[in-house]
Formats: sequence, structure tokens, C-alpha cells
Amino acid sequence: MEFFIATLFSLFSIVDPPGAIPVYVALTSGRPLVERRRIAWQTSLYFMLILLSFFLAGNYILSFFGLTIHALRIAGGITLLISGFGLMSGSFAKRRGYDKEVEKQSQERHDIAFSPMAMPMLSGPGSISYLITQYNQHQAWDERVAIMAAIVAVALLVWVSLSVAPVLFRVLGTGGLNAIARIMGFMVIAIGVQFIVQGVVQLVTGPQ
Repeated sequence: MEFFIATLFSLFSIVDPPGAIPVYVALTSGRPLVERRRIAWQTSLYFMLILLSFFLAGNYILSFFGLTIHALRIAGGITLLISGFGLMSGSFAKRRGYDKEVEKQSQERHDIAFSPMAMPMLSGPGSISYLITQYNQHQAWDERVAIMAAIVAVALLVWVSLSVAPVLFRVLGTGGLNAIARIMGFMVIAIGVQFIVQGVVQLVTGPQ
């Protein structure tokens, strides 16, 4: 249970569903309630399927590109550092690849659940590299099942966050959401530093 909670908290910090609320509210404003609920549900479903797929296919991805887990830890740590600093500086959407061009295309698109909401807003290089690293670091299947359960749990939290997004946006406002993002950003930076240190140490000392 402790491992599940730790993984859930780490993954939630990296994904940061509250950080995606302003984008979701902006893209769904003016749409019927039924459609907003559909988008929230589909976004969480796509998010779960994307992360589960990368988690289970992590070893194949590493083998295909000829990468070592140590190199992935360092690269993933750098990615998490960039993402964490983006959260702390208030540029969450920009750091996730949501620029003016993507915003324009999203406003013209009827279905925004898969792109840009599920990817790249919620599932991106940081969460994917974290899960691939976790798959290789935890060989026991009971631990891997706990990680998959954490993915499902975060997907449910994504759905809850998006379902109540307009209310949260009115209650917390931009300032409140930015404060939450900064707290999440600090935790993401800490995870990124840990990844880099582990990767460097294992590269220097050799295989485990």
C-alpha cells in the first residue's frame, strides 16, 4: 500500500491535472454540459491507455532504440527538471507543447480529448520516462500491478479534476491553480534530481 501511495503521489505530481484545468476550461467554454462530461471522460480514458501502453512496452522501446535504463533515467530526470521549473514559473501549458498554433488548431477541432488534452497536456515525456523507469526498476509483478493501479487511480483523478474544472477555476482562480502548480513543480524537480543522480551513479558503478 505504501508503494502504491508513493507511486500515485509521484505520478500525480508529474501529470499535475490541476495545471490542465485552465486550458480545458478555455477549450470547452460554450459547449453543452453533456459534451464537456464526454470530453472529460474520454480524456481520462485516453490518458490511462497511453500511460499503460508505454509502461508495458517500455522494455521493447528501449531495445528498439538501443537505450539503457541508465540513459533513460538521466534523460527523464532532465525532462522532469524542465517540466518542474515550468510548473513553478507558471508556464505549464507551454512546457507541455501547448503553444499558440496548437491552441488555434484545438479551438477549430471538435474532439479535443486525445489531443491536446490527453497528449501532450497530461501524458508527456516526463510521465512516460518515469513509468518506463519504474517498470525496469521494479521486477516483481506485484509491484508492477501496484504501478498500473496507480495509473488507473491518477486517470480517475484526472476525470474528477476535469469534471469539476469550471467550479475549481471559479473557486481557486488562476492564482490558486498556480500555487498548486508550484507545489507540484517542486516535487517534480525533486523526482527529476533523484532520477539524474541514480542514472549517473549506475553509469559510473556499472550494471546492478
